[in-house]
Amino acid sequence: MRNKRNQFVEYVTEDLLSPLERVTARAMFGGFGIYKDGVIFGIIVDDELYFKVDETNRAEYEAIASKPFVYSAKGGKKMTMSYWNIPSDVLEDADELMRLARTSYAIAIKLAEAKRKKKT
Repeated sequence: MRNKRNQFVEYVTEDLLSPLERVTARAMFGGFGIYKDGVIFGIIVDDELYFKVDETNRAEYEAIASKPFVYSAKGGKKMTMSYWNIPSDVLEDADELMRLARTSYAIAIKLAEAKRKKKT
């Protein structure tokens, strides 16, 4: 299973998202974080790609029947993250995938900058 997952991660980072340039993946919490220039904008869990979503693009993801990533925390509590899955038809549409990826990357940068400002 691990090998298959790595193949999907390579497919996403080296093929699907290659137009973004400098996209990397790092193992984390049983899945992978998808980064561009050190900023996480996506995740891969169980061979499914998710992109960062906020209030500016949530309705767009809802319109394509996307769902947020949900996991079970300690005690069985369901936790919803701000990453929404990319449906297979979008994975096959290079232009749409790149548009969504660029938007998610911009959101991730904005959030990272806001976090940095809070710390200072």
